[in-house]
Amino acid sequence: MTKNMGTIDRGLRAVLGIVLIALAATGTVGWWGYIGVVPLLTAFVGICPAYLPFGIKTCKSGGARHA
Repeated sequence: MTKNMGTIDRGLRAVLGIVLIALAATGTVGWWGYIGVVPLLTAFVGICPAYLPFGIKTCKSGGARHA
């Protein structure tokens, strides 16, 4: 599967995921904060399943994989 997320998109998702998980782990927010795993995982993989049906790509390389 080709990547459809750019660097800024991935970075923002990673930060959001880490913040949500940290807030849940410290008890600042409820258990729902562990949903931060989803944006963290999509940032790590570089693919957003919600972008696929709409053909959205935030990466400059057109989704090409780099070896």
